[in-house]
Amino acid sequence: MGVFTGKTLMITGGTGSFGNAVLNRFLKTDIGEIRIFSRDEKKQDDMRHEYQAKYPKECGKIKFYIGDVRSLESCKGAMHGVDYIFHAAALKQVPSCEFFPMEAVKTNVIGTDNVLTSAIEEDVKSVICLSTDKAAYPVNAMGTSKAMEEKVAVAKSRYSGNTKICCTRYGNVMCSRGSVIPLWIDQIRNGQPITITEPAMTRFIMSLDEAVDLVLFAFEHGENGDILVQKAPACTIQTQAEAVCELFGGKKEDIKVIGIRHGEKMYETLLTNEECAQAIDMGNFYRVPADNRGLNYDKYFKEGNVERNPLKEFDSSNTKLLTVAEVKEKLLSLQYIREELAKFGDKR
Repeated sequence: MGVFTGKTLMITGGTGSFGNAVLNRFLKTDIGEIRIFSRDEKKQDDMRHEYQAKYPKECGKIKFYIGDVRSLESCKGAMHGVDYIFHAAALKQVPSCEFFPMEAVKTNVIGTDNVLTSAIEEDVKSVICLSTDKAAYPVNAMGTSKAMEEKVAVAKSRYSGNTKICCTRYGNVMCSRGSVIPLWIDQIRNGQPITITEPAMTRFIMSLDEAVDLVLFAFEHGENGDILVQKAPACTIQTQAEAVCELFGGKKEDIKVIGIRHGEKMYETLLTNEECAQAIDMGNFYRVPADNRGLNYDKYFKEGNVERNPLKEFDSSNTKLLTVAEVKEKLLSLQYIREELAKFGDKR
């Protein structure tokens, strides 16, 4: 964490699951200050009290800023003196974005542009934008808006001066706010059947700690304009539901299929075929460098790429599919799951 020594980190949308994970990772380090930038004063107040109780000696490093990424002025007002930004503010729920797509545009696209414009003007050293697998071959409003967020970030990187801009793209974060696992646990607790959309649907899965690891990898190894992707495993929705049932005493035979919701895909993609042409394999990660050719249309008729990278599309149907036992092991590594099991009297 030496690069963060004495530095100021700002997290947009910082009251969410990712922001909390970053605080738990960073507060006991020698970082100088962490700014939580968000629009919900109640969540900020709850977070303030939580971390005063949890980290009484370190909580003074946390500074709260009320603001909205939709406002360029409030972004600028919060960034003076900031060294690094993790841009996590977003509308993330697929169904709600389907019904209110312009709200997704205002937050995910215009909001990102405001954050990056302010960061460049304030000479912030590095901005890591959090994206999603739904941005690859998007079929819904949320994914389309996040795809545009990536395009805005890459475009801004071309003239960002001293500010490095990267994107990270990842799949479903287990037990994050609004995810399905807490819903399933509540359904089991209330004696109800678990509800799933489509048993054969596959999704990439990762923990919040892995999400933070990906952002830190991008921070350390990413170059300006890059999109960084973790080689995450996946599982079917049926497998994930059965794992939760086995852990919490639910009845697998009572799992209820409710059908695919607004804007959902059968599988998600982390790396498209088109991106594979330029992607760089970095072990546990892929790096997609920005295409920094100039806007000279004449060249597009005369020059192209003769050699193509042999990589193929990386999606949740062709990655490693976890078994029920492997999903259970992954779930048991999460503090949230261990706490919920304790409430259940540990029925394993």
